[in-house]
Amino acid sequence: MAGMTQLKVSDHRRDFAGMTYVYPVLSRRAGGVSVGINLNPNNACNWHCVYCQVPGLVRGAAPDIDRALLRSELTGFLDALVSGDYMEQHVPEGLRTIQDIAFSGNGEPTSAKAFAEIVADVLAIRDAAGLAKVPVRLITNGSLVRREAVQEGLRRLAAGGGEVWFKVDGGRREDIARINGVELDPASVSRALALCAGLCPTWVQTCMFAWDGEAPDTAAIDAYVDCIAAAGVDALQGVLLYGVARVSMQPEAPRVSALPESVLMTIAERIKEKGLTVRVSP
Repeated sequence: MAGMTQLKVSDHRRDFAGMTYVYPVLSRRAGGVSVGINLNPNNACNWHCVYCQVPGLVRGAAPDIDRALLRSELTGFLDALVSGDYMEQHVPEGLRTIQDIAFSGNGEPTSAKAFAEIVADVLAIRDAAGLAKVPVRLITNGSLVRREAVQEGLRRLAAGGGEVWFKVDGGRREDIARINGVELDPASVSRALALCAGLCPTWVQTCMFAWDGEAPDTAAIDAYVDCIAAAGVDALQGVLLYGVARVSMQPEAPRVSALPESVLMTIAERIKEKGLTVRVSP
């Protein structure tokens, strides 16, 4: 790890620490060091989000995971963070805390065949490192939540004090298709979100941005709000609303740009009208 520069909020490279599955980032939403678990080192995802920062993104699922290697990497890296000088060498002062361990890599993590077993591995390693109070988070598009193996992973995550950040970026078929590259009925998104929230504490994670210089219009925002509210306001922890802070690596990148913070705050107020907690990260 010698010779590496300091971590930056604007740089979430998965190879920063030279490992296959484990990587550190400075998370603006988590507010410190997030230890990432990348179950998609093949850059394969079943969605194609226009704001995605993964280079060479392809359609597909996670490969077979070398669980022994993952366990070794996570154990060693947590030890470096807790007992070594990694924080002093690579993390700016004031941000030298482990805020979470997050399944968030180069594709949809729940597409890994051994997802439930991997969740159990990560929780056990976290606890053995003396970090039982550090939350484990799953960042997911929620598309595979109906699979029993994924549901078992969510139950294990909940039992370990973890939570889900469930991606919802649009509330109309055309918005979902344009933003996420998939054809979905918004009602099915609401049902999947409700199912997920019933298995594990769940936040909605939403990226809002300008498309060809235009902010989402009122109809788009209303449909989005209705989509998440249909899952049951009381069942959700709230909404994590954020803008684009890093350059997309997808062909659509020139069409994607950041919204002014004032616009994001206006959208947040619209969400709050439904009774939902909203955290905004411009």
